[in-house]
Amino acid sequence: MKNIEFDGHVHTPYCPHGSRETLDRYIEQALLLGYKGISFCEHAPLPEGFTDPTPAKDSGMPFADLDTYISAIVDVRQRYHKDIDIHIGLEVDFIEGYEAETKRLLDEYGPALDDAILSVHFIYTRNAYGLLDYNLETFQSLAEKSGGIEALVTRYYETLLLSIAADLGKYKPRRLGHVSLVRKFQKEVALPDDTHWLHEVLAATKKEGLSLDINGAGVVKPMCGQPYPPVDITRKAAGMGIPLVYGSDAHHPDGLGQGREELPEILFDIR
Repeated sequence: MKNIEFDGHVHTPYCPHGSRETLDRYIEQALLLGYKGISFCEHAPLPEGFTDPTPAKDSGMPFADLDTYISAIVDVRQRYHKDIDIHIGLEVDFIEGYEAETKRLLDEYGPALDDAILSVHFIYTRNAYGLLDYNLETFQSLAEKSGGIEALVTRYYETLLLSIAADLGKYKPRRLGHVSLVRKFQKEVALPDDTHWLHEVLAATKKEGLSLDINGAGVVKPMCGQPYPPVDITRKAAGMGIPLVYGSDAHHPDGLGQGREELPEILFDIR
């Protein structure tokens, strides 16, 4: 199998719901895989005033850790600069109604970043927020609150389109994260055909000059079994000239490179 040499979506020990493995362990594993570059994109602190709806309140990095996180990556980048290109990044949540708070965070920390991903995990429906991908039970509960599975899928893609169009300032992330995340539980929940929504997302992505995270994590999720987005959408995006960046979305060093076996060959020729 050909090797992907750049991983643009990697988490760290600063992830509250991830592994405590060190940054050095991630980098050593990346070198074993033949990576030439890696982008650490930890879940950014959630916007000021937003209440995390998850039971453990662990969706984003605590704000108090953000400066330490950046300093830690600066340190490993200096120590490994001869071996691998290391980027300082964040995975920023787009949360409908909290655009101003998100912009303030980006205005403050954007100058320190090399990279950033804009992702939709939280869905606003019926006057409340829910986390889309926590587990099957919460997904089904969120669907019920939304008025059914089709309504939830619609709300997800509406929110994704809002994120693409949102004015988040000079440091708005230029890459969209896992744009078919709503399919995470597709083997257990009958979903409506969302192809037309994904085509609309591609058109908006192209118009705004953004890139796509081609995310291998869905391949290893037992109730998904395919990348985010699926291969046919990735091929279409490539044909439209949309920049594509492989992301393992690893939350442990062993997750680096995950999903590569299901990705189209086009990805092995980029970065």
